[in-house]
Amino acid sequence: MQLIPCPWCGPREQTEFHYGGQADVAYPDDPAALTDEQWAHFVFFRDNPKGPFAERWFHSAGCRTWFRAVRDTRTYAFLPGSSA
Repeated sequence: MQLIPCPWCGPREQTEFHYGGQADVAYPDDPAALTDEQWAHFVFFRDNPKGPFAERWFHSAGCRTWFRAVRDTRTYAFLPGSSA
């Protein structure tokens, strides 16, 4: 079982959380002006780096708060001090 560091509740088991995808993805300024291909890129295409990766997590079985954390995709380890 992996422990995820909630900034408000402390480390909790992964079963208490829901993954929210890549963090810091900017919403389009004018979504109505996007072509279908551009919209599909925004909705479905995300980075897939090998190493540190900023993610959004929701503590659904705890404080029910969204937070940003950085996880190393090679080891699945959350980097210290990355939750906020």
